[in-house]
Amino acid sequence: GVLSETPLAFLHRMQTVTSLEAKPLRFAYTRLQSLLRTLRVANVDEYAAVADVADFVTLLATYSEGVARFAVIMEPHGGHGPPGAGEPVVQLACLDSSLAIAPVFKKFQSVVITSGTLSPIEMFPRLLRFEPRVSETFEMSTFRPCVRPLVVSRGSDQLAVSTKFDARGDMGVVRNYGSLLVELCASVPDGIVAFFTSYAYMESIIADWDGMGILRDVTKHKLVFIETKDVVETTLALDNFRRACDSGRGAVFLSIARGKVSEGINFDRHYGRAVIMFGVPFQYTLSHVLRARLEYLQTHYQIREQDFLNFDALRQTAQCVGRVIRSKTDYGLIVLADSRYSRHDKRSKLPKWMLQFLGEECLNLSTDMAMSHVRHFLRVMSQPVDQEKLREVLLTIEEVQDMNRSLTAEPAADVPGPGGAMLPPTVAN
Repeated sequence: GVLSETPLAFLHRMQTVTSLEAKPLRFAYTRLQSLLRTLRVANVDEYAAVADVADFVTLLATYSEGVARFAVIMEPHGGHGPPGAGEPVVQLACLDSSLAIAPVFKKFQSVVITSGTLSPIEMFPRLLRFEPRVSETFEMSTFRPCVRPLVVSRGSDQLAVSTKFDARGDMGVVRNYGSLLVELCASVPDGIVAFFTSYAYMESIIADWDGMGILRDVTKHKLVFIETKDVVETTLALDNFRRACDSGRGAVFLSIARGKVSEGINFDRHYGRAVIMFGVPFQYTLSHVLRARLEYLQTHYQIREQDFLNFDALRQTAQCVGRVIRSKTDYGLIVLADSRYSRHDKRSKLPKWMLQFLGEECLNLSTDMAMSHVRHFLRVMSQPVDQEKLREVLLTIEEVQDMNRSLTAEPAADVPGPGGAMLPPTVAN
């Protein structure tokens, strides 16, 4: 079965079997790098596997004392871990995210953490182990309602849509999701980005859509591109997606929450006039790594399991849908296709830049009602930009210069004490 143990227990067992002491292992990675440089090895990639092992034992030995902030998880048959399912897998899982930012707090007296996906803001200080001196959440400063979030909770047949485990295999839900995508492709110009909760679910629903003829209906309006686990294939698909949008043909990109596209690819301007999130992207709750981390958070930080899972899922949602708004003049539709987004405990954890546009009229919509909102929003956004109103939310060069002069003219302030400031801005700033 699956075995999970602390680094100290793993090192003790390894020392018993191999007689290797833990102390020298702390320097395994640096000594390997020094050896490779001394030997003037040209192709370091050939030794990547050895470097992984050296890195693994270095982390083990470094964090073996005190509270166990890592867990060594051994799965004899791979489970749902990394590629190579069916083979034994040994994972070193970090349970405490504060380890990554602790050196920053140690080196600097003032730290500003700013992002559009810090909601709910009170969770981050607990996870990163610091007390913020300033903690603020801002709305988006904009001259027009350039974001239209819509919560679609049911299809045109009034059947509730959701990716909950007991509903995701329902052919009615699959058909309604497909109909929603077809309607969006028929009404929204240029590029659309769709996010799914996992590769497995995306592959399953695409196969079902193909059998229902839904993909054929989609391709009547736009070309279809799909994110895969292969980085090269995904990069090529993104290039062709942009070419299709530039040519006026339009395209839809099917991708994954927590995937490459959701983390660092922007779909600004005509590349992303709409983004649709199929479901709530919860982590796979039977993952042994996740179970170990949830237990750690409960024991040491008193963070309940469901609180963390909701926080993580809604943060990923904001990360995905924020890809489409990248400037003051940009605009886009955000479609949250799951009945659970209508619940207050879910939508209240969305960032303020989304909530400011999410009125009661945008909640608990059917596909038909949502498409009415879509067409009205696109008609409004198609009007010429009001340059006077745009200037009201932008600083002129003279104003920036005046601000700089006033800052340099002020007397030096007292050196602040250690602490952090959390200022989640809008994604458009």
